[in-house]
Amino acid sequence: MQRLAKYIPIPRLPSSPLANRVRSIIAGIYERVLWHQIKDGNMPEHLAIILDGNRRYARQRGLDLWIGHKYGAEKVKDFLNWAFDAGIKVVTLYVFSTENFMRPRNEVEEIMKLAVEKFQEILNEARIHKHKVKIKAIGRINLLPERVQAAIRRAEEATKNYDRYQLNIAIGYGGRAEIVDAIKEIADEVKTGKIGINDIDEKLIENHLYTSGIPDPALVIRTSGEERLSGFLLWQSAYSELYFCDVYWPAMRKIDFWRALRTYQMRERRFGK
Repeated sequence: MQRLAKYIPIPRLPSSPLANRVRSIIAGIYERVLWHQIKDGNMPEHLAIILDGNRRYARQRGLDLWIGHKYGAEKVKDFLNWAFDAGIKVVTLYVFSTENFMRPRNEVEEIMKLAVEKFQEILNEARIHKHKVKIKAIGRINLLPERVQAAIRRAEEATKNYDRYQLNIAIGYGGRAEIVDAIKEIADEVKTGKIGINDIDEKLIENHLYTSGIPDPALVIRTSGEERLSGFLLWQSAYSELYFCDVYWPAMRKIDFWRALRTYQMRERRFGK
């Protein structure tokens, strides 16, 4: 069965209603085969993903860049359904970095509009409340427009008592910025005499990261074919398994996700031992 799932090709048929139907049937069979392989395997408790390729997805189709971001935002709902159905307890999405503020002003503005819209949708999303998903935004939230900050506060407040799953949204986030902010907090505690220099260790630093209290990601996925972390969870990903796939984020399918989980399950995690 595993060999079948590994080597089954998804044929590139001409576009037509019949061809699309055939393609859909084959993909459905492949999806079920993959799920059979992974469903009883070890799932990452915390999965982090870099949502990359929105702009290239739009360019490839002759669309405005902001439409690529819109499609990417819509894909998040599908992905969360897949992840939570697989029993993954914590998901962290990298949606907007501190460096992304340097993109064209109109593009950043459209992304901020989408952020407000999606955080607002959380308030009325039945699946979020049914599955008790706690929402947390991580990053330099103060850099975001006030309307985005307000939407984040509403989403976090509405889910603050949930404890079954957690969704972290890295927005206005930078891995180096996170470490700098942690160092500043620790330095202030040393300055005020709350702690001494010898109290500083890895655990103390972890307690001052944006992800304090959350296990490090077991698996980090990046879409679009780029093979780098781009500053994402630099401290936390020291022993994470990394998986890079060629598909642009808005085009990601359940098949692509199942493949990532299958690869994760096939690896031996030794943590340097």
